[in-house]
Amino acid sequence: MSTTDLARLQFATTSIYHFLFVPLTIGLGFLTALLQTAWYRSRRPEYLRLTHFFGTLLVINIAIGVVTGLVQEFQFGMNWSIYSRFVGDVFGAPLAMEGLAAFFLESTFLGLWLFGWDRLPARVHLATIWAVAVGGVASAAFIMAANSWMQRPVGYTVNRATGRAQLTDIWAVLTNTVFVWGFLHVVLASLVTAAVVMLAVSAWHLRNGSSPAVFHRSARLAIVVLVPGSLLAIMVGSHLGIVEADFQPMKIAAAEAQWYTCQPCSFSLFQTGGGNNDQNPSKIIQVPHLLSVLATSSWNGKVIGLNELQTQYEQRYGPGYYIPNVFVQYWSMRVMAYLGGAVLLLSVWGAWLLRKQRLEHSRWFLRLAVWSAVLPFLMNTAGWLLTENGRQPWIVQGLALTSDARSPSVGTATIVASLSVFVLLYAVLGVVDAILMLRYARRELELPPAPAPATGGGPATARVGY
Repeated sequence: MSTTDLARLQFATTSIYHFLFVPLTIGLGFLTALLQTAWYRSRRPEYLRLTHFFGTLLVINIAIGVVTGLVQEFQFGMNWSIYSRFVGDVFGAPLAMEGLAAFFLESTFLGLWLFGWDRLPARVHLATIWAVAVGGVASAAFIMAANSWMQRPVGYTVNRATGRAQLTDIWAVLTNTVFVWGFLHVVLASLVTAAVVMLAVSAWHLRNGSSPAVFHRSARLAIVVLVPGSLLAIMVGSHLGIVEADFQPMKIAAAEAQWYTCQPCSFSLFQTGGGNNDQNPSKIIQVPHLLSVLATSSWNGKVIGLNELQTQYEQRYGPGYYIPNVFVQYWSMRVMAYLGGAVLLLSVWGAWLLRKQRLEHSRWFLRLAVWSAVLPFLMNTAGWLLTENGRQPWIVQGLALTSDARSPSVGTATIVASLSVFVLLYAVLGVVDAILMLRYARRELELPPAPAPATGGGPATARVGY
């Protein structure tokens, strides 16, 4: 592997690992706020116990996730100094907003929520967990705004004297079409992730007869969120593909291993071959016209093939190889889509069992629901690979190549050493996180806390033992 490949591998490793925690933090913050809101409105002790229970999982996830996220920003100056110098005036703005506003909001109110149970009025304490949820969403928004600028640069100009991109319109960055649909997709994926995890934990307790009356309520909340959330995530993701087909046609063509231009185009559910060195794959199952619909929202839409796009890019940008890793693109898209469909079917099944009042008695559903906890993490990782690998060889679409963005002073040995340390450290953190999450997810619920005041002005007297 080249030094650039190793630098990419290091950033991919830290990004993928960090992104395991981000969707769960965003979604679980929202679901925990819903549980506490249900307790505040009804004063039913079951909701308070569930708030404490899933709030503990939220805190564990935030504690590990924050540490992994901080490493990423240092890599911009360490391995990608040329990139940072070129886009720093643009990329730095949303990152600064994320750190100074969103992350500050999330961390501050998380502390108030943790230590304010018996000190703050119930209404104020409820507001703190909602502020945590809003802070998580806002943090994702600013990060996605920066990343979307790399996919479709807008609101900038290149200073000819310095050769650096300069921000001219922050509103254009924050209303970037790729950002709007990408951010909405991330939020929905986060809700799906948290709802699946909540359903899995609830199903485990229902299977083992642990506080079934209480965990029936959390399972019901998870299914109520999961049914529309998973359906909307699939729909928004599909439209995001249409948006990206306009600005990054190479990404979409690679995701279909479509080497030759077609009109109309069939969608291959499965194929053999068609990778980086095979332009004639064996398409096992094809759905006529589906690729045209997914890529162009038209029944007979035209999808430009990789070979034609390569010729166009060479004419526009000069000699070079502009096709991303086709194997990664093709299977990342299908892993994300197929597992998303599986989650939707599982949620519909759960909704039907709820309606029939048979949820806690369906052993097959509860067994599958427990193991479904891994699905959203696989989906999110596949989606991240699809997005970032599909932009290659560009680090900023149409402006800067990844091969030109690496720090020239950082050698191969340095990257290998730091990558090895990161892999070892993240492996340890992963084991610690898995042990903590499994331990607390399987723990019995605490006894019902002392009754809270009937009015909303008193303190939230139910202290939780985090």
